[in-house]
Parts: sequence; structure tokens; C-alpha cells
Amino acid sequence: MTPYKFQGAKGGIFFLKTWRWVLLAGFSTLFLAEAAFGQSIYVAKGRENEERKPLELKLPYAFYNEGFGAAVGGVYGVTGWPQKQSTFVATVIGGTNSALAGYFLGKDFQMPVIKRLFLDPIIALSTFGDIKSFRNGNPSFPDQQAGNNDSSENNYVKGSGQDNFVYLNFRYLLPIGHGKEVINTYVMDRGLLYKGATGGESWNPLDGKTFISVKPFYRSQTISADFGDFVKRTNGIDFGILFQNTDLPSNPSQGNTLQLRYSQDWGWGDSSNPYNVLSGEYSHYFNLGPTEMFRQRVLALDFWTADVPSWNDFDTEGGQQVFHRPPAFQGANLGGLWRMRAYPTSRFNDRAAIYYCAEIRLIPEWNPFARIGWVEKYLSVAWWQWVFFAEIGRVAPSWTLDRLHQNMKVDVGVGIRGQVKGLVVRIDLAGSSETWGVSMIVSQPFQW
Repeated sequence: MTPYKFQGAKGGIFFLKTWRWVLLAGFSTLFLAEAAFGQSIYVAKGRENEERKPLELKLPYAFYNEGFGAAVGGVYGVTGWPQKQSTFVATVIGGTNSALAGYFLGKDFQMPVIKRLFLDPIIALSTFGDIKSFRNGNPSFPDQQAGNNDSSENNYVKGSGQDNFVYLNFRYLLPIGHGKEVINTYVMDRGLLYKGATGGESWNPLDGKTFISVKPFYRSQTISADFGDFVKRTNGIDFGILFQNTDLPSNPSQGNTLQLRYSQDWGWGDSSNPYNVLSGEYSHYFNLGPTEMFRQRVLALDFWTADVPSWNDFDTEGGQQVFHRPPAFQGANLGGLWRMRAYPTSRFNDRAAIYYCAEIRLIPEWNPFARIGWVEKYLSVAWWQWVFFAEIGRVAPSWTLDRLHQNMKVDVGVGIRGQVKGLVVRIDLAGSSETWGVSMIVSQPFQW
């Protein structure tokens, strides 16, 4: 879930942005991918009975960025180990701009005794020479709320700092629908589903898979700017339910997903302040069928919204009001890798947000990467995908349909995606009237 956003701002769940050029060795964005495999095993058509060996990724990379400067790093990942359905990825990065970062991601670790319980841990320790956050504190904008729908693109806090976080996502698979089988097997043909769909056939709520999730989290972000030090810390628990009714979770061609979340920070420990957030997301996928030129054509639609009920609550400490509001990176926000991709991370943040997106995803029959020996050996690109998308959304100081659908922000974009070493890698370019950005990450968007 964590990679690069090139555009001149620091990221929400850590990713980098810049206006400058970047050199990446191969697909360096493979690190920290939260691939939505969903307790599954992938086997090739005609090799169903063969023993499945772990798939390893070892890759050095280099790039240039405002936060890191000239940087080098290395990533190591394994799919199918230590358990046949699990994945873990680790990376370390160092840069000339006093920057150092280390990340670890685990996916689908099956817990002992409770076989339906899985853990997805994400841990990050990082320090940067340049962090940008769209939050209040810039003395050039004393009377403007940073990040609101009408705020200036220059209203942000910027400086050196640290961004450390831990997310421990425990997911319990309910024994209904396709969830009756704890671990599913997908039979693949050149990276596309051949047999073993786990949903998408109907609207029946008992089809697909249903997960209950409990995710304890902690995050600390500090910025030392020329005009002061800024610190935001949060800890709490995210509660959720995910109804996943698609044929292939990692790259759906048909079906739908629905996710509802409630996040609570009680203000315990070193938390900056308490708050709560409600959010919901619905995605739908329409299989448009193959053609002579394309193996697969999919129309993907997404709707997301969020509200912070505690927004106007406050405590009085030292004669000052401390509002129960989440950090810009944690609440109702737009901008970054997942929503409104033309904008920097959390460029827009307020009490409420709404978002719509439509994507056309096309997988050509022609795969030039399969003919390049070293690419096939080290990256194994099963397919590549052309994507065209449009996004619209806005944030507001209250959750009302009229307000949220006035003066909305719009961007459009194109993308190149591919299945690399069993993981879906995407590079998206989006532009708006304010700015443009390039996102590089693993996994398809929606239901992140």
C-alpha cells in the first residue's frame, strides 16, 4: 500500500511526490504493496496438481525526490511463504537529503487455532529532509483553513521531519457464501482468471466473501518548519465490514464490493486529540467481454464518502479549544494515490468528503514483455493493461448532498498497469486545472 506519488508533496500513508525527474530500476514500486489477494492460492492452468513454490522478488532501485534527494534502496518480497497464501515485503531506502526509511508489510498471515482469522501488519520507520502537509499553521494564510475545498494550493506546512506508523489489520472471514472455504484456489491463464471465481455471478448477499475487521493503529508525523514545529499523533482502532463479491479480488472483471468503516481515537496516550470517522465505499465492475485486440475489457465504477461526527466537539486545555478532529491524513480527505490522483496527498481535507470515479481497463492480447528474456526472468509480466479514468469529488464542512455536489474538483488520467511477479503494479498519470501527478504503487485502486 505504499509507493510513490510524484508531484511536490509528502504523502498520507507514506508516498513521495516531486516535480523533478525520477529514475527507477525496474518496478521499484513493488515494495509495501497491499495486494488484495484475500486468503487465496494462484495456480497456472494445466499445472493445478504441481507443487507451488514460493515466488521471490529481489530488486535494487534508485530515484531522485525532494524528500530523499538522490536515493537508493532494495526490496525483498516473498509470495507463498511462510504460508501458502501469505505474502511479505520489506524495503530499506537511504537518500542524500538526510532521509532514511524502512518498511515491512505482511499479508494474509493465518492465525493459529482460529483458522478464519488473518493478520495484515504494516510497519514503517522514516525520516525525511522534506515533508509537506496541507494543515493549518502557515503564517501566510492566517485566516484560511488549510485543505478546504476553496483553499490555496500553497497553504501547507513544509519542513524536515519523521513519519512512523503501525497498522495491524485483523480480518475474520465469515463462513457464508464463498467464505465457507477458508482458502480458495484460483486457476489462472496468463494472469487472468480461468476457473475458481469467488463471486461476481449475482447480487445475492450470500455470494462472495464477507470479512469483519479490527485494525489497531498508531501514527506519528512531525514536521520542523521555519516558522515552528508541528506534531500530529493518533492511535485507536478501525472497525470494518467488507462484502467482497467479485470474481478475482486482485483484478476484478465483474461483481461488486461494499465496505463500511468506523474509526475511533479515544485520545489515549500521546494522541493529539480524540475523534471518530465514518466512511463507506461501493465499487462495481462490468465485464465488457474480449475482442480480437483485447483479452479483457472492464468498466470499473467507485463511490466513496466519509464524515467526522466529532468535528465540532472540543475540550478546553490551557484556555484554548482543542477540537476532536483527525489529522489531515486520517479523516475525510482527497488527493494522492487512491482518490483524486492529480492532487498531492490529502490536498483537500475537511469534516466530510465525497468521491466518484470511472475507469476503463483494457488488457491487450499483445504482451511485448513476454518476449524479453531478462524481463520474463526477473519480473514475469503476465499481462499489461491500458487504463483511462475520470474522477470527481470535494470536501465540505458538513455532510449534506447539496453542499458536497457544488464546485466539485475534477481530474482525468491514463494509466499503464501490469501483473508483475503475481502482483498488480500500476502507474497512473492524472491532470486537473490546478496540478498534475504521477502515482506508482502496487494494487488496483478502490476498496483500499
